[in-house]
Amino acid sequence: MTSDPRHYTCGEDLLRDRIILVTGASDGIGKALALRTAELGARIILHGRSVPKLEKVYDQIAARKNIPRPSIAVLDLESADAEGYTMLATSIEDEFGRLDGLVHNAGILGERYSIEQYDAVLWQRVMHVNVTSAFALTQVLLPLLHQSEDASIIFTSSGVGRVGKAFWGAYAVSKFALEGLSQVLADEHRHSGMRVNCINPGATRTNMRLAAYPAEDRSQLRTPEQILAPYLYLLGPDGKGVTGESFDAQ
Repeated sequence: MTSDPRHYTCGEDLLRDRIILVTGASDGIGKALALRTAELGARIILHGRSVPKLEKVYDQIAARKNIPRPSIAVLDLESADAEGYTMLATSIEDEFGRLDGLVHNAGILGERYSIEQYDAVLWQRVMHVNVTSAFALTQVLLPLLHQSEDASIIFTSSGVGRVGKAFWGAYAVSKFALEGLSQVLADEHRHSGMRVNCINPGATRTNMRLAAYPAEDRSQLRTPEQILAPYLYLLGPDGKGVTGESFDAQ
């Protein structure tokens, strides 16, 4: 294991020929990660719910020379049913036959209310998008991940998913749940070679961060492009054997 994944550096062909699905790839960290992993040689599957936004990311990648063209996977995690997940998995199987990396980046904030004030319907929505959909997507893609010689699953966690913090409500609880899901999966696949880990991005200049802290000085925040090192470490061969861990990106 590298001494500190936050300072990991890699060669320009780190992810060559790897098939990687990034959820929430139309904006923020997901978009930055999709662009960077494509530069490093991966065939990226861009997931999101907005076709125009995904097409913009697709065009950015396709415009660059000597890197693989991405694919687009449109699926609304809030409303998707079992058939939608199965169709996504089938399309990946038909096009690639396997999956080498799965990065769970998509999620919603909900509202920053006390538990006493939290709306039950909103609570269910946040838990569904942030946790249940991650479970469902992972489950349906596990057969394709098993076809990889070096599969890696990454869940996006949060500092409030490790130590409870007032007024973070369903978002914090959903991140605690993802940490648990990651640990269970890692233990279940400890002898298969598949690795499962969490990354806490920390305070990053994203739209979700803006919604949570509207008065914050965003110039003091690191950009999504600046916090990708741990993701690259865990997706590439240097992270092989590292599983059941939870890392900070900064």
